[in-house]
Amino acid sequence: MRKPFFTSITTTAILIAFTFTAAQAADKKNIPTWTDPTKAAAEAPGFIIQGEYLDGKSGVQIVALSKGKFYLSKFSGGLPGAGWDQSKPEVTTLDRAEVKKLISSLEKIVRKSPTLGAKPPKDAVVLFDGKANSLIKGEIKDGLLWAGSETTSDYGNFHLHVEFRLPYKPSAPPSSQDRGNSGLYLQNRYETQVLDTFGLVYNKDWIDLPLKSDPKQWCGCFYKFKTADTPMCLPPLSWQTYDIDFTAPTFDSDGKKTANARITILHNGVKIHADVELPKGTGAGGSRPEVSKGPIIFQGHGNPTAYRNVWLVEK
Repeated sequence: MRKPFFTSITTTAILIAFTFTAAQAADKKNIPTWTDPTKAAAEAPGFIIQGEYLDGKSGVQIVALSKGKFYLSKFSGGLPGAGWDQSKPEVTTLDRAEVKKLISSLEKIVRKSPTLGAKPPKDAVVLFDGKANSLIKGEIKDGLLWAGSETTSDYGNFHLHVEFRLPYKPSAPPSSQDRGNSGLYLQNRYETQVLDTFGLVYNKDWIDLPLKSDPKQWCGCFYKFKTADTPMCLPPLSWQTYDIDFTAPTFDSDGKKTANARITILHNGVKIHADVELPKGTGAGGSRPEVSKGPIIFQGHGNPTAYRNVWLVEK
């Protein structure tokens, strides 16, 4: 009887696969990186294999790794945000020959966020529409805004639409902070992580020991504060969306805080945080005094993460 491709793996195996070693950290500046999907398809053999597939009533996410290896997650009922029943996924690692044999019987699909390309309403503040303007400072190249930019004005309560594209870095370990690391800092205090963690799923009841990479550092999380309710990261070099409703903290006349900030986020059209209360900033923002208004930061970490179609409606 042929051995199935998908088998449950132990915590030890997960830790080995996901550990970001010192040697890898020292070498990360030399990791091959693609920011254009056409070039990636032509130059990186794993790029056209990586992605999302359907296997009957199950969903499959395939992540390209280094040296011709691939990490696979299989979800009962469908893909995350599209039928997955929230049960523990089956995971394994295959080489190129094994994964090509597997996908020959699967249906590959390409999901797009239902809010991709959303047009700003008449009362919106258009922060970036492909051209330099007075509302944004930072690098603009090829009609895109790149990580390391920020708004020139401060904002309080708002609905924010952002589209982002993560680079393709298959040689970086799948849970490392070098897969396109950026972050969306609201008021320069509350960070929603932007990172390629496609294919990774976490539940505290599924493993015995914590991963070397904290899941509160994965895409969609409030950095080191809360994981996303559903892992909605799409494959790298896919355009993705965040639609955010943010309510700033309030203060009395003496400057004492009277209400915490609150936030709801849709990632690629799926609600991953529902009216979450933020008692203080997250990530590095936790050390900064909270304010009623502040800038929006497109955090730079030396990774070429691109942004476009950025607008907000103030409340």
